[in-house]
Amino acid sequence: MPLVETGLPSPAAYIRVADDEALPEGAVIVSAERLLAEGESLRARNGDLGVAWPNDRDVAELAPHLSRLTLVALDFPKFRDGRAFSQARLLRERLGFKGQLRACGNVLRDQLLMMVRAGFDAFDIEKEADAATFNEALQTYSLFYQPTGEGRSTVRDLRAARALQEKLS
Repeated sequence: MPLVETGLPSPAAYIRVADDEALPEGAVIVSAERLLAEGESLRARNGDLGVAWPNDRDVAELAPHLSRLTLVALDFPKFRDGRAFSQARLLRERLGFKGQLRACGNVLRDQLLMMVRAGFDAFDIEKEADAATFNEALQTYSLFYQPTGEGRSTVRDLRAARALQEKLS
């Protein structure tokens, strides 16, 4: 499965570790259960720490761990299950998570732009062809009505700026 980070294909730097496996050196992704059970010892370890967070758990449970996490992998089990979109926005906009947000599972080309707008910056993409056209998918739309934490101007912002400019001229 190709990994795309910041718009470019990338080798996977993190190793997923099962709950019963010893932690190797380097960057790892552990399960939500392991993070919650072994939080103190995981925080003390030397190396990047990520968590695979299921889309049916409240991301508020991650709050005490966010300062130590460098990656949160959110799951899209089916294309029509969008709970991870909400989780991503909560992590970025309410909980202030600055690390990598990775979309995993059924990540489709048609949803990439909205995933970026929700706060994702890394994607486990199932199809090689979708990974190759990642940047093209981000150019699908240039104007948006809904504001997000990504900082793009909305149509309302542009209209207000135009009205102000006309008023001043």
